[in-house]
Amino acid sequence: MSTENKHKKIDKLATSSKSTVVVTKYQNVDKSKLLEKIDDDIQELNRLKKQIQMQSEDNTQKMKELELKSTQIVTNWKDNTNAFWKDVDQREFRQYELAYDRVKVFYKEQHTKQTVAYNIQARINFKTKIRDKMTVWDALIKLNNLLDESDPDTELSQIDHALQTAEAIRRDKKPRWFQLVGLIHDLGKLLYFYDSKGQWDVVGDTFPVGCKFSKKIIYHDFFKDNPDYKNPLYNTKFGIYSRHCGLANVMLSWGHDEYMYHLAKEQSTLPAEALAMIRYHSFYPWHHEGAYKYLMDEKDHEMLSAVSAFNPYDLYSKNDITYDIEELRPYYQDLIDEFFPNKLVEF
Repeated sequence: MSTENKHKKIDKLATSSKSTVVVTKYQNVDKSKLLEKIDDDIQELNRLKKQIQMQSEDNTQKMKELELKSTQIVTNWKDNTNAFWKDVDQREFRQYELAYDRVKVFYKEQHTKQTVAYNIQARINFKTKIRDKMTVWDALIKLNNLLDESDPDTELSQIDHALQTAEAIRRDKKPRWFQLVGLIHDLGKLLYFYDSKGQWDVVGDTFPVGCKFSKKIIYHDFFKDNPDYKNPLYNTKFGIYSRHCGLANVMLSWGHDEYMYHLAKEQSTLPAEALAMIRYHSFYPWHHEGAYKYLMDEKDHEMLSAVSAFNPYDLYSKNDITYDIEELRPYYQDLIDEFFPNKLVEF
């Protein structure tokens, strides 16, 4: 028997079966009540159909509301109109003229030693070995042993600053990936415990190497002792780069930003905006002072708006308020698990 004939036979049996069920249902009903019974059943059927239709319309409406809410979040996450830091006195931050001596000592060493040659070697070292494997949360705990000598604004531990930043972002109802960036943006400072030569190649403001050092970099005069300062290959406006080559093609001074950017790019599902926030958050000459725009391409303009949306949370959340780490851990562990598929991260 052909497949087509088989299907016809099955359909015929199914129709016959349905008819048998209907006949069986009504065959013992008194004829005088038969029409009444059929009418009741039809009304019940119509009622059920109406109920299903209403549920369907309700689900459709809920879906539309969720889609609208999602669209609003995507559209509005850069809007800082009502952000917490609007009431903060921004003049109190990055006061380098009032900074501890350790800050100036740090920048003198950083500006002297961040050369093209060192940066090339640092990237080779990064790509050729794995330093450690641990969870993101364990990495945050490990980072607590570091005091950032370049920071004039806080003496708190690294995990305290991470939670301050993340909680400020969370309070302003930014997307979940944005909140996670707040938590992990400085996680690259783990580099201090592995390949670093000190803090000068881990923390501090970042800047391009391989071209002229902008005067908008903090403590610019300290670059005079950098071997690249007088090198004709590197001391012109564009140096080894070209106009609008794109920051993706520019070598920024090696440190925790570059380190964490590459780790997150390879091992997380964070969006491009999040990766930009991590890579450029210490690039103050660019996002805060407007330098190096001649190296930017079209994509960099999009990423600049993302970094500018993040930076105030990093900077202006620094205060004396601390959080209960264990109380907040379940919430942030859920965020970590959402964007880092592998429990153990290769550092």
